[in-house]
Amino acid sequence: MESEDFLAQQFEANRPHLRAVAFRILGSPQDVDDALQDAWLRLSTSDTDQIENITGWLTTVVARICLNTLRSRQRR
Repeated sequence: MESEDFLAQQFEANRPHLRAVAFRILGSPQDVDDALQDAWLRLSTSDTDQIENITGWLTTVVARICLNTLRSRQRR
């Protein structure tokens, strides 16, 4: 398993890209921060040995979190 320091470095390196993806979907800075925090929690608790492309994995996770947020907004 990769060290948490390595994961944190990878996450921080991808943060601008992830923030841009989330903002394009959500349009709200507060929701973007929540989505990125949720993505970090999922990354830090997942089996990273199975992840070949961390950037792609994070992008997919952030996009799915954002879509779930939009669905939740529509239900309210």
